[in-house]
Amino acid sequence: MELYERIRRDRRVEPDVSIRELSRRYRVHRRDVRAALASPIPPARKTPERAAPALGPYEEIIRGWLREDLDAPVKQRHTARRVWQRLIAEQGADVGESTVRAFVARARAEIALEQGRAPEVTVPQQHPPAAEAEVDFGEFDAMIAGVVVRLWLFILRLSHSGRAFAYAYGHQAQEAFFDGHVRAFAWLGGVPGRVRYDNLKPAVTRVLRGRDRAENERFTALRSHYGFDAFFCAPGAEGAHEKGGVEGEVGRFRRAHLVPVPDVACLDELNAVITAWCVADDGRVISGRRETVGTAFAREHPLLGQLPEESFDAAALLSCVADTKARICVRQAWYSVPASLARRRLTVKLHAEHLEVFAPGSDTIVAVHPRSLHKHTQTLELDHYLEILARKPGALPGATALAQARTSGRFTGLHDEFWTRARRDRGDAAGTRALIDVLWLHRRLPAVAVAAGLRAALRAGSCDPTVVAIEARRWADGHGDDPQSQQRRRSTVVELRTALPGATRPAPTLDDYDQLLATTNSGEVAS
Repeated sequence: MELYERIRRDRRVEPDVSIRELSRRYRVHRRDVRAALASPIPPARKTPERAAPALGPYEEIIRGWLREDLDAPVKQRHTARRVWQRLIAEQGADVGESTVRAFVARARAEIALEQGRAPEVTVPQQHPPAAEAEVDFGEFDAMIAGVVVRLWLFILRLSHSGRAFAYAYGHQAQEAFFDGHVRAFAWLGGVPGRVRYDNLKPAVTRVLRGRDRAENERFTALRSHYGFDAFFCAPGAEGAHEKGGVEGEVGRFRRAHLVPVPDVACLDELNAVITAWCVADDGRVISGRRETVGTAFAREHPLLGQLPEESFDAAALLSCVADTKARICVRQAWYSVPASLARRRLTVKLHAEHLEVFAPGSDTIVAVHPRSLHKHTQTLELDHYLEILARKPGALPGATALAQARTSGRFTGLHDEFWTRARRDRGDAAGTRALIDVLWLHRRLPAVAVAAGLRAALRAGSCDPTVVAIEARRWADGHGDDPQSQQRRRSTVVELRTALPGATRPAPTLDDYDQLLATTNSGEVAS
């Protein structure tokens, strides 16, 4: 184009310049000069039709293989590379892979037309405010307490404004699926009219003909509670295009916020950061729009359905039997219960992030544990084994529950110092029982009060659990908010700052009695 423009400009400036001179000046053929003078636009480049004589004898063989694929499993059909490999290995063909790839693409299109299958075309859609949302899970990795863990990101995205809620779970079970809805609707402050899903197992028990689905009863209860309709996409890759908004949001969120891999102390910390990212995304402008996500949501929010007065209970009720180690197995992870409930059948309320254990035939909660992020793990509470350890003190030093209590910080250095002094003064068994008596105080007093009692006893040089209990109660009374605690706080407290002096009296003897007896006997003889 630039060459043509220069040739035409020279002819305008120099009307007498010849075609031969312009040809010599720009080093092009005279016919190119004549073409430039005739039209300012160069003619379109002609692409010659190249035949593939090397592939010609094999074209019908390739078509036959591709037609046979129509009856083969989807994951066991020919790729272009596999076609090329078979041609070389079975037919002895000498053709390039790129040549085979180009022909396979054309042949597949021809076969699709023969079968009456039109090319896949998506239809642009309008999304009225508050009318629809989309839900999906996406996988990602995170560093939790120094360990790389595979997590699942629940995302609910409003189709109109593009505002999305994200929350990370250690699994994608039904409890997480329901809990994600509860949190998302509460965060948005309303409920959309319809929600699009793929065929997730927490929602669908069986895919029927067309759009019909056999829904999970608990999912139906969730829909009824919040008053929204469900739309299920077609199975497979075809259905992903029917909820492309949330599919794209999962990838965008992962690239924008989860790169590099997050490194946090716990899952709660990660979710606090994710929530902050969701809020920050309100200032984002989606491609092709003129307003921010937050502005569009402000217009959409008043049209959302009203939240019910009570949130939906997303927990699952399970029945478990405690084993001889006072543990229950929930989703391939072990959790401790009070030792008195060993071999008993217990009711477990499994939430997305924790579980609650109830006493048999009662609504009393006897144990609460955070839900484990890993399978085949043990989450044990030292307090659940105190009754057993009081009878078997020798089992405490190697107890798994003690190791976990140390790791979590619930069994502190003060406990270890008291235990060391008690074993030194009382012996291993009696000293360990003294420590267990102190651990029992945690059931009735806050941990900070027991720590104050331990410090006071250690300052006094005492390893008596009674001293720890008295000092712990004194601390609790002095720091309580009730009137009696405030009255005790004003009273004078005399702290025991030094150890009581040890007994220095000699052991009793009968020497004085013997002397008295000798004196008496000698007097009787004299008389």
